[in-house]
Amino acid sequence: MTTMTTFESGPGLRTALRVDGWSTGVFGTFLLATAPLLRDPLGLPTSWSIPFGVGMLGGAAALLLIARHPRLPSRLAAAVIAVNALSAVFMVELAVINLIPLTNWGRVFLLAGATFVASFAALEFAGLRRRGPVTS
Repeated sequence: MTTMTTFESGPGLRTALRVDGWSTGVFGTFLLATAPLLRDPLGLPTSWSIPFGVGMLGGAAALLLIARHPRLPSRLAAAVIAVNALSAVFMVELAVINLIPLTNWGRVFLLAGATFVASFAALEFAGLRRRGPVTS
């Protein structure tokens, strides 16, 4: 018999996941709706904005589904934290390596996004650490 470690998902972790999910969805919708408008002031090509927006909507749906679990598998929580942390690193790298022709406002936009995403990773990590493992 396989043992899976789960965590009693208290209000802190669940709330962080829900807010992360809703804010990701709102921002993904924003990117899709404003992709052509963001191109000039931010230097963010629509060929980047649209796939990111669609990906964010998928990620938002996944986060909201995960947040519904009464007993959250530790692997799912760890995956969410890892994806958020890697997303933050990726945004910082995009802001500084000139892979896309960002304006200064575009760099600020990505760095602010990285800070926001890293904050969710930290909140979710803290929520996960507050809960003790439950073996089922």
